[in-house]
Amino acid sequence: MLNCRRGGLLAAVSSAALVLGAFAPASAETLADAIALAYDTNPTLLAQRASQRALDESAVQARSGLRPSITGTAQGNYSESRTPGGTPGNVESNSGNASVSVNQPLLTGGRVAASISAAEADILAGQENLRRVEASILSQVIQAYVDTRRDQESLRIRQENVRVLARQLDESKARFEVGEITRTDVAQSEARYAAAVAQLSSAQAQLGNTRATYAAVVGQNPGDLAPEPSLADVLPADITQALEIAQTANPAVRAAQYTEQASKARLAGARAERMPSLSLRSTAGWSGTADPMDTDTWSRSVTGAAVVTIPLFTGGLTNSRVRAQIERNNVDRVGVESARRTMLQNLTQSWNQLIAARANIGSTETQVKAARIAAEGTRQEQQVGLRTTIDVLNAEQELRSAELAQVSARRDEYVASVGVLAQMGRLEAKYIAAGVPIYDATKNSRSLRVTWGWVPWEEPLALADGILTPKARRLPLPAEDAPIPTAK
Repeated sequence: MLNCRRGGLLAAVSSAALVLGAFAPASAETLADAIALAYDTNPTLLAQRASQRALDESAVQARSGLRPSITGTAQGNYSESRTPGGTPGNVESNSGNASVSVNQPLLTGGRVAASISAAEADILAGQENLRRVEASILSQVIQAYVDTRRDQESLRIRQENVRVLARQLDESKARFEVGEITRTDVAQSEARYAAAVAQLSSAQAQLGNTRATYAAVVGQNPGDLAPEPSLADVLPADITQALEIAQTANPAVRAAQYTEQASKARLAGARAERMPSLSLRSTAGWSGTADPMDTDTWSRSVTGAAVVTIPLFTGGLTNSRVRAQIERNNVDRVGVESARRTMLQNLTQSWNQLIAARANIGSTETQVKAARIAAEGTRQEQQVGLRTTIDVLNAEQELRSAELAQVSARRDEYVASVGVLAQMGRLEAKYIAAGVPIYDATKNSRSLRVTWGWVPWEEPLALADGILTPKARRLPLPAEDAPIPTAK
């Protein structure tokens, strides 16, 4: 119920802010503020973190295969027998027994070691998927932020256009009354003014939609948004440098590599099913009369055994599992190359969009300057009869179109920069929002290394069991403090 009311409030404020925005208190909000709030409250990101913590438990579950297991049983029996006929009396008896069994694996032929390696690789892949989801959320936050600023500026331009055309319409009516222009000129001004009012309404609706998107991603409605910070310090100078970083830092590529490591470990585990295993078993048992219980009369038995299990014939099941796992590993190996190609495609597209947007910014700046001069000159020339009303209206329309194009070009350049950083694996809060507390995805897995059930002889057993098993290997990342040549 609370969530429903919160959602309704967000929608209501989003709509009301368009009308009451001029009376709202100023509260400058930065991009870092928006990222920090989304980083702590975005439900998609929080769910992915919880999923990762659940995945961390898979390593603990795998390592339990090298730890002792203890089971206890207790049983009480009562019996009564009645003899019909002339035999007097009933025969009653009761008994009880209890036992404790301990089983300690020593060698599993690599089965447990393979499952541990696979679980650790899965955890590393999950951490990269968390990085990918985090980059996706930050991309949505940044896009919602710059979209809101773009639409706020577009609304301001549309409002200015309405004011200018309203003034032009008043002037046209005044000049028509004194006979300087015709009714056609007035009609032209009225048509342009009506179109400007319609465009203003569309701009208000577009801003309302953008604000709703912002609230859904960030968790609150946007206030007075400060200009977004420059990304020049984290952008490379050219696509070659971007590609070098992306090859080792792209989260999708790294996740695919860890997935291939996990399937290679599972292949080793399938082959280990052919190997013998060794374990120690011990059982202590007690039995006697349950009622009355006299432990001095109870019998006790203790057994111990070293058990060697050798698979001899499984009807082809083990060989079939090995062949299936080989093909799964082939799929995951191909998946690494597929992820690399997808990364290369996305990075190239984002970089081309960035270059085009930068060129558009330069062009639109020149266009706005020229259109502003042309509009002012046309208005002055109209005063001396050298220009008509339609000339003035066209000049104003070209100026507003140029201003809107400039606003969109700046937004497109920033979004394209974010796309490049995402493919590079650098779209993280620590790179673009200094001061935001960073969530450490490895902290939970480290804390689970020694938990309830851990025994000191677990480590040497794991080393002995995993002699022939491939280990999960953490892939290196580019040094975070290594300088990136910035774009000029």
